[in-house]
Amino acid sequence: MSAPLLRGFLPVVDDRARVLILGSFPSAQSLASGQYYANPRNAFWPITSELLRFDGSAAYDARLAALRSAGVALWDVLRSCRRIGSADSAIEPKSLVVNDFGRLFADYPTITRVYFNGAKAAELYRGLADPVGAVEYRRLPSTSPAHVMRPGAKLAAWAPIASAAQPGEAGRRTSGAPIASAAQPGEAGRRTSGHGLS
Repeated sequence: MSAPLLRGFLPVVDDRARVLILGSFPSAQSLASGQYYANPRNAFWPITSELLRFDGSAAYDARLAALRSAGVALWDVLRSCRRIGSADSAIEPKSLVVNDFGRLFADYPTITRVYFNGAKAAELYRGLADPVGAVEYRRLPSTSPAHVMRPGAKLAAWAPIASAAQPGEAGRRTSGAPIASAAQPGEAGRRTSGHGLS
């Protein structure tokens, strides 16, 4: 029996975005919660809140607003896939559907740097997406609790996002306008207010 088809979320992005952080695909816990990095053991929110100077314990909407205010966009490489559990290794290779990055970069040309959250995100992007020449790509260690590093090492490795984004702006709450996901073709091209999920 095949694993269920899972669909990812809309990107969190607005016109201030300079940096794009890409994961592979949301975990089972994130999909159930409808939130990026919902696993409390994942280091994503502690790391980004430390580097971009916002409250990592704030409500989810406030954390998304802080990322947008700092010039950071958030998405995943895959639009949909089949997977049992949360491990990247459990993703069925023949089920992979990539997000529409051509559309994203065309709509948000200020994005000049992409940081991959882990090796799997970088691998999937290289295999499925078309790289944009004007964009700089860099792989960072995964914030997943499954990727173990010595204390402080992940934070140090992620430090470049602070200088690449817009530090000092992160504490100001704003509304964003995420593009429609390619997973919702009937909604493509229609912009909405508020925040997207991924």
